[in-house]
Amino acid sequence: MAKPEDGQHLCLDNQVCFSLYSAANALVRAYRPLLEELDLTYPQYLAMMVLWSDNGISVKLLGEKLRLDSGTLTPLLKRLEGKGLLHRGRSEQDERVRVIELTEAGQALKLGASQVPEKMFCLLGLDVAKLQSLKQLCDEVNQALDQR
Repeated sequence: MAKPEDGQHLCLDNQVCFSLYSAANALVRAYRPLLEELDLTYPQYLAMMVLWSDNGISVKLLGEKLRLDSGTLTPLLKRLEGKGLLHRGRSEQDERVRVIELTEAGQALKLGASQVPEKMFCLLGLDVAKLQSLKQLCDEVNQALDQR
């Protein structure tokens, strides 16, 4: 990477953030046709993945896992509920807490979604070690930014 004093620090091609941004956009575009078959958007798919592994969690915990605020998460959940994939209810222990339960249709969708990761892996054509390394680097970026 160029040193700041040579003026290249403002060159788009030298920006890690732009590489991450454009790669993330490209990934979401690649997911789109696979998720259209499931009638899900990418954020909805992420929410469903959390719920398939942790059904009955609170809305707050889901937001934390997805790194989404309630202003973004609430409409997403309303759309999933409108599709008949989940039900938002109240916790039996604390009525102030909203919990999310998958419906039978939401549970059944997991079978169709189970092929998505393999299809994306084939589409990317990268070996597992590179993908694991990329994930680890992204996790480190998130952790560093969370600590500031």
